[in-house]
Amino acid sequence: MTAKRKRVLVANDDGIFSPGIKALGLALAEVADVVVVAPDVEQSAVGHGITIRRPLRFKHTASAGFGNVPAYRVDGTPADCVVLGYHLLGQPDLVVSGINIGPNLGDDLTHSGTVAAAIEGMALGVPSIAFSQQSGADGEYNFAAGAAFAANLALKVLERGLPRRTLLNVNFPHGDAKGVRVTRVGEHRWEDSIVTRIDPEGREYHWVAGTSRAEDAHDLETDYGAVQAGYVSVTPVRLDLTARDLLQEVEGYVPDLA
Repeated sequence: MTAKRKRVLVANDDGIFSPGIKALGLALAEVADVVVVAPDVEQSAVGHGITIRRPLRFKHTASAGFGNVPAYRVDGTPADCVVLGYHLLGQPDLVVSGINIGPNLGDDLTHSGTVAAAIEGMALGVPSIAFSQQSGADGEYNFAAGAAFAANLALKVLERGLPRRTLLNVNFPHGDAKGVRVTRVGEHRWEDSIVTRIDPEGREYHWVAGTSRAEDAHDLETDYGAVQAGYVSVTPVRLDLTARDLLQEVEGYVPDLA
């Protein structure tokens, strides 16, 4: 008797028509039953936002290039896509997000819509993986190798599972990878700058810009350092925000209620 194929829900933050999610969805369809649920427009850097003040539209999309893989678009956030896919299409065995256009490393995890989709899957009790791809100097992307790796890793996670409240954040370097490194979240961040300009009506407007910074840029044990050196970075990420080492210290100076 043939074993029943596992069910994988694929989301992203670049939108339903992104080449990254197309490559990922088609690669996963070779090893599992896949359904794609993605934003109808780009939702990069929206973090883990959930839409609660308006209705959401959930529409089948035949023109996104997924062939026989069912694909749906949502006028909401990446987390919305996972919630709707989970409840409207049935609980998946795995949630996969990406492949994002651009890496998600270090502090980027806190605002990444790609990672947020995986966080939402994890919060729903489903093993989840986020995939992102570094760009080259020419701005070009080749998702084929990353998608093939993603399919193999997905099979491993479907077989072994992941610990509760833990996801995998995977980043691919531009070009051929030297290998794979299991890493920790590094200290990569963006040093913000504000660009102020004047519109045609004489009113100020502002762009939030930034410069990439990483104190551990050459540390191959970190996600940023590994990708910069040409390796695939696989980082186990646990969603536990409690500073446990400070519990007793804070308890020692918190005042009583007057």
